[in-house]
Amino acid sequence: MRKGIHPAYGPVVFRDRAANYTFLTRSTLSATAGEKTIEWEDGNTYPVVDVEISDVSHPFYTGTARVLDTAGRVERFERRYGKGGGA
Repeated sequence: MRKGIHPAYGPVVFRDRAANYTFLTRSTLSATAGEKTIEWEDGNTYPVVDVEISDVSHPFYTGTARVLDTAGRVERFERRYGKGGGA
C-alpha cells in the first residue's frame, strides 16, 4: 500500500441510541469521531459514534416490519380507476 493516501483505521465504538446497544469494531471514522469518547469494558477509552439505527433496532432484523396489504391496494385501485380492460 502507498503511504499517506489511506485514512486512519482503528477501533471505534458505535452506539445505537434507540436500542441502548453498543459494539466495538474497527473503522476509518476513528479520526473524525474524536470529539466523544467512551470507556469500554476492557478499560480502554475509544471514540464513540452515535447512530440512529442498527441491526438491533432495525425493523427488518427485529421482525417488526409491517406487511403491506397488497390485495387491499389492488381492490382500491380497481374501485378508483375501474377494472380497465379494452384498449
